[in-house]
Amino acid sequence: MASFVTEVLASSGKLEKEDLSGKISKMSRKVEDTKEEVCDMINKRYSDFLPTLQASEELMVQVEEVSKEMEALKRCIETEVQGNIHVAVTEYAKLKQQLEKNTIIITMLGHLKEFHNAMEEFSKALLEKKYVDAANQLERARANVDSLKSWKVSQLPLLSALSSELTVQRENLIYHLGDEWKRLVIWRLPSSKVTVGCALPEPAGLKSFLKVELNLSHACSKDGELKPPALLCCVLQALAIQGDLQHKIKLFSQVLLKNMLKPLVMYPSLSVRVTEQQSEGTILALQCLEESREERSTPSQVYSKLLLVLNTLHSHLLDVSIGDKKLSAILGELIWEEISQCIIHECLLYSIPTNSSQLEKYNAVIKETEEFEKSLKEMEYLQGDSTDLLKYARDVNCHFASKKCKDVIVAARKLMTSKMHNTVKITPNSKLRLPKLPAPGSDGKVKQETTEEMTTMENTKQLSAWSLCLPACRISESVQQLMELALNTLYEAVGSSTQCALQLFFTVRNIFQLFYDVVPTYHKENLLKFPHLAAIQHNNCMFLAHHLLTLGHHFRAHLPHPLSEGVATFVDMVPGFRKLGAQCFLAQMNVQRAELLERLSTAHNFCNLDDEDNYIAASKAVRQVIHQLKQLGTVWQDVLPVSIYCKAMGNLLNTAIAEVIAKIMMLEDISSEDGEHLHTLCQTIIEEGPLVFIPLAEENKNKKYQEEVPLYVKKWSTFKELVIVLRANLQEIVDRWADGKGPLALEFSSSEVKSLIRALFQNTERRAVALTKIK
Repeated sequence: MASFVTEVLASSGKLEKEDLSGKISKMSRKVEDTKEEVCDMINKRYSDFLPTLQASEELMVQVEEVSKEMEALKRCIETEVQGNIHVAVTEYAKLKQQLEKNTIIITMLGHLKEFHNAMEEFSKALLEKKYVDAANQLERARANVDSLKSWKVSQLPLLSALSSELTVQRENLIYHLGDEWKRLVIWRLPSSKVTVGCALPEPAGLKSFLKVELNLSHACSKDGELKPPALLCCVLQALAIQGDLQHKIKLFSQVLLKNMLKPLVMYPSLSVRVTEQQSEGTILALQCLEESREERSTPSQVYSKLLLVLNTLHSHLLDVSIGDKKLSAILGELIWEEISQCIIHECLLYSIPTNSSQLEKYNAVIKETEEFEKSLKEMEYLQGDSTDLLKYARDVNCHFASKKCKDVIVAARKLMTSKMHNTVKITPNSKLRLPKLPAPGSDGKVKQETTEEMTTMENTKQLSAWSLCLPACRISESVQQLMELALNTLYEAVGSSTQCALQLFFTVRNIFQLFYDVVPTYHKENLLKFPHLAAIQHNNCMFLAHHLLTLGHHFRAHLPHPLSEGVATFVDMVPGFRKLGAQCFLAQMNVQRAELLERLSTAHNFCNLDDEDNYIAASKAVRQVIHQLKQLGTVWQDVLPVSIYCKAMGNLLNTAIAEVIAKIMMLEDISSEDGEHLHTLCQTIIEEGPLVFIPLAEENKNKKYQEEVPLYVKKWSTFKELVIVLRANLQEIVDRWADGKGPLALEFSSSEVKSLIRALFQNTERRAVALTKIK
């Protein structure tokens, strides 16, 4: 048997596919034969137990030869066959690369051809005014140039020239489209004869808008049906293809808003006139029919004017499909937000009722707004279900409350910063003009039984009818108006929605809080400078505090939850107002007290009054004090409540008297002449002091309060005793002391009396005896 490996090695070294396959097949057959012989031998050896040793040895030799031939074949395949495969793959890759390069070149040449054809078709379509075809061909040419640019291997010098040509032809197309647009849509504006889509300076007013016109040329088709002309459709679609439509419509929308839509909203007397002319087309012009007396247009007027403009534009210009959208939808997206805000702030805001009784009538405005938006949706200006405009109209309760609250706060602040000296008289009989409120839901029988039970338990001793009434005084007219404003605002809250009632209620609280913060700051200097205003401010605060006690209780049962559950109260503000009034008046009292003490400081401590200059200075100081108190008495007359008036005047007079007493008690030596002068000055105070108590305008009614001076002037009795001592002899002083039980002992201590005796009398035996009796 010839060796298979020898045959393989004897070959030329170039194993063709067919030879290799045949030899592998031959080797397979030989392996099968050997397998069968081995299996047969094993079977005979272990199954039949035949003596086949020689045959087995021959078979083993045959197996080893076959194994060697297979190893040789394997090495041949690994060396020569795999090397040849690598060479073939390399050759195939080179061929493939060359083929791909050729394919790219052929494709680039195809794009150049397509670009040339597209530009030829573009020029032809542009001449024939087939703008849509021209735009499409230009896009086709652009796509081919973009394809050429996408291959980095391409280094064609033509690319820059092609790009430049493409840019030039695009600008050429845009120019032609813009020119057609100018002929079809013509604006006549105040600043220039013919202007299209440009920004303008602010108009000078209503008269300038009367020159605004929009001319839509050739608006009718040949069959007379109202629709945009075919040329306009082509222009718009071509602009859309070139990506310039959005910019063009944006410019148009800006001019439309600024010169037509917004003026129609803002000026009630401005309207729009639509005319059809065969030669010029459809003209929209603004006109002033008559000078309106109303400052603002009603919503129905605004909606009708805007719909006339937008409906005309839709019929003659915007009813064109651009892709999957109408041109009206594109314009709507550009103008809706701005025009809706203009309608809200220039129209709807001013149409909101100022009184809760008018809220039901506002349903008509809501319906008109719904119809307006429905019409816009039909023309595809609007997309979606709800807009800010309709939401604003439907939220009238909130806007009413907000507007009411704003107006109330503004009115309140105006009252607070007005002049305080315009006053009105308040008497115990004065009552707030409370509005009539509906009876709260309650069982009449229970109420009646309760009343009967209370009648049977009634105490025989009743409080005075004036027990809880505000005493007679004067308050600022502005404060009375402020309280009426608060009452009216709370009345508006009755029957309102919960949110509205809450807003109104807390606005009333804010009014009083604003008074608490603003008035003391705004009138700070005047409150310190003018005692009259300080007294009025005191009364104002007490007036407000008095009515805040019951204000919430009066309205609570008629307000919605949670106000009806106890939230509606003003009681927590009462201490603050009382404190505010007291602090203001006490600050003025301190100012007056300081002035009194300053005047008395010019009296040279009431010493050496035998000197004429010293006596004149002391006398002048006393006169000035009396004069100041009389002036205050006159200023506060009929302003402060009588009790407060008497306490205030008594306190100031007591301050002056206490200062005089202190100065006299400090004197170590009082001559008889000095004592006489001191007595004269003090007697002046005793005689004229009570005359400063004139709380009422009627003179005859003031005598009662002048007689009650000791009740209001703490040191009055002390001062009178001092005056008596200044003229008394030693025995009279001892008698008034009466072993510490007399009237003198009630007002002065023993040491003070001894000090007076030593100052008034010389050191004699009689003085020594008298001093021993003062214990």
